[in-house]
Amino acid sequence: MPRLIAPAIVCSVLAHGEHGAVARLLTREAGLLAGYVRGGRSRRLKPVLVPGNAVQAEFRARTEEQLAQLTVELEHSRAPLLDEPLASAAIDWVTGVSAAALPEGQPYPELYDALGGVLDAVEAAPAARGWAQALVRFELLLLERIGFGLDLSRCVASGSGDDLAFVSRRNGGAVSRGAGTGHEDRLLRLPAFVIGGGEGDWDAIFDGLALTGHFLARSPVAERRGDVMETRRRLVTRLQRVRGG
Repeated sequence: MPRLIAPAIVCSVLAHGEHGAVARLLTREAGLLAGYVRGGRSRRLKPVLVPGNAVQAEFRARTEEQLAQLTVELEHSRAPLLDEPLASAAIDWVTGVSAAALPEGQPYPELYDALGGVLDAVEAAPAARGWAQALVRFELLLLERIGFGLDLSRCVASGSGDDLAFVSRRNGGAVSRGAGTGHEDRLLRLPAFVIGGGEGDWDAIFDGLALTGHFLARSPVAERRGDVMETRRRLVTRLQRVRGG
């Protein structure tokens, strides 16, 4: 990648040197890419390099092994959302896990679209319930792309695709209501909106978060980046407070 110019979503930013920063951005064409931003901690660029912001990015590198030089122009700022604790926690989680889970330089166009969709929903929805389902769907897609996808097409016990109501904790396969009856303690509930679309109430949303959370905890993300998983725990705790209120 000697040169790439593309729209991108800022996923993580780390200070580098006295004034610079290393940013990881998700692009649709080339996936997650890292670059060094000269003056990235300056008054001009610091508000641009905010996780969740949409930018126009230009990466330049002499070799594929070299850390690219990165310049960015702001396309859309989501920085005002960082003053809202719940929205801020959601943005921290979806951008942070994207930076932590994805290998660099591998395109994931569907995941790029899903991340942008979650961020748009967080920004537009008047309440958390309006974006929480998008969050569950994003996490399911992320699990699939990192090799921990769930098989929700048919029951692992009967082979039927009807009345799927649970997921096996062990292998991530769907289980029908009939096959799961009496074994609920070994299964996770499968909310209807995950496979059938539509709207879900708070019970369904938290069933979805429990489902994705179980398999995220078994993924390499949890092993390598406990700090990122702690961000998710804080987010779920805040959602539980909203639900309780």
